[in-house]
Amino acid sequence: MSNNTVYIIVGPTAVGKTSFAISLAQHLKTEIISADARQCYAELNIGVARPSLDELSHVPHHFIASHSVNETVNAQVFENYALAKANELFKTHHSVVMVGGTGLYIKAFCEGLDLIPAIDPAIREDIIKQYEKLGLRWLQKEVSVKDPMYWAKGEQQNPQRLMRALEVMLGTGASIVSFQIKNKITRPFNIVKVGLELTREQLYERINQRVISMVENGLETEVRNLLPQNHLNALQTVGYSEWVPYFEGSLSKDKVIENIQQNTRHYAKRQMTWFKKDPDITWYSPNEVTVAKIV
Repeated sequence: MSNNTVYIIVGPTAVGKTSFAISLAQHLKTEIISADARQCYAELNIGVARPSLDELSHVPHHFIASHSVNETVNAQVFENYALAKANELFKTHHSVVMVGGTGLYIKAFCEGLDLIPAIDPAIREDIIKQYEKLGLRWLQKEVSVKDPMYWAKGEQQNPQRLMRALEVMLGTGASIVSFQIKNKITRPFNIVKVGLELTREQLYERINQRVISMVENGLETEVRNLLPQNHLNALQTVGYSEWVPYFEGSLSKDKVIENIQQNTRHYAKRQMTWFKKDPDITWYSPNEVTVAKIV
């Protein structure tokens, strides 16, 4: 094992990860790799709470606005990208900071991914069409019947995960659970995981205020400009999908804001459920954590 270290800052959306990660990277005189499945898209800015230009100017960031919504970006793409970037940075730095709330991406970077065979894209396209036509209940029923093993332990309210489970079952004839890695990959560098958390009340207040700020800063215009690409998977995400009924005239703007706030709170809850299962994360309040406590 080398003396190189990746410090990974995790936690729910709006908890304050970006600010602390920048402070840590500045102290370590290194750069940041983002582990956010949405901030990597160049076309998405306000709705994904991308770091500001001022924040990005303080420390070089990677995997921020690095891809187009027209590209396929997933955990495998991130694993390859982040490992290559970390190895590059280790040539001139002893440490790297990673920050983000996408648990699967961080798991892929730290441990590797489940070895699922390539699946015919037509299968997924058909599932997406059926889901768009028949909704979440149809998708839940399909997964519960066709892959009861996943249904018993998977995320039953997450359409992306459900579609992936159904895709793997239809494409391979085996449950996605059966492909899970039995032995974790050991990376040739040290990994230090730091989690930031607030009380539910504090976090939810931050989330509600952040959504209001997003709207004040032009979120509606950003989403409207992306309507021609609304069919893409990258746009089926919190902060963007809620606007479609409003543009169609069937929902008020106040209700859109309320829905984004609610869906973001649910997203934050799912993030914490994921991260709390990882015993390697040391948790701090963003109000109390300091660089000295980490390094």
